[in-house]
Amino acid sequence: MDNQTTDQGTPLIQLNRKEQLRKKRGYWILRRGQDILFSLIALLILWPVMLIVALVVFFDDPHGSPFFSQARCGRDGKLFKMYKFRSMYVDAEERLQELLKENEMDGPAFKMKNDPRITRVGKFIRKTSLDELPQLWNILKGDMSIVGPRPALPREVEQYTELQKQRLIVTPGLTCYWQIQPKRNEISFDEWMELDLKYIQERSFWVDWKIIFKTLGAVIHKEGE
Repeated sequence: MDNQTTDQGTPLIQLNRKEQLRKKRGYWILRRGQDILFSLIALLILWPVMLIVALVVFFDDPHGSPFFSQARCGRDGKLFKMYKFRSMYVDAEERLQELLKENEMDGPAFKMKNDPRITRVGKFIRKTSLDELPQLWNILKGDMSIVGPRPALPREVEQYTELQKQRLIVTPGLTCYWQIQPKRNEISFDEWMELDLKYIQERSFWVDWKIIFKTLGAVIHKEGE
């Protein structure tokens, strides 16, 4: 396989899939138990908040469900439905094609700071990460974990290089190294992928909890935009 590099010229990490899964098997089993426990506790505690958010989303734009589901790529590329509170107008997917030329992110991912498809309430729940709360159900089901590479869209994965596809060897997560970076939307796509591969290589309970606490700090201080 040819060596591939980031925009900065640093080599992308190459992982041995079998070795990674063998070395981390015990960690994976214990982490799955942790995911079930904490996602269940969070759902039991946060259901009133989630009900309020759902009602506010609906009354702000009653033309669709307050929940949004979308096909995402999970471990080994297996598709699953990821759930979020709807932060965009119901025709957001149809309007995407006309906005692609405004993409502020290099690579296959689409990011636009002032996306006109986002509703008034959508801006707030995105800023506070409240839109992500339904993914606790994905974590409980096993589609996702608390920490791991963010689940990608199938159309994005189709454009991955073989090295970038390595991020699919683990279960995707609610938060990750990329999520806690200052000004994360200014990070290049290659750097984002490198952070994900770095996490896969380094993952442990210590690393996971470090990311979780930093994520809470980023949400509280509204960092990363």
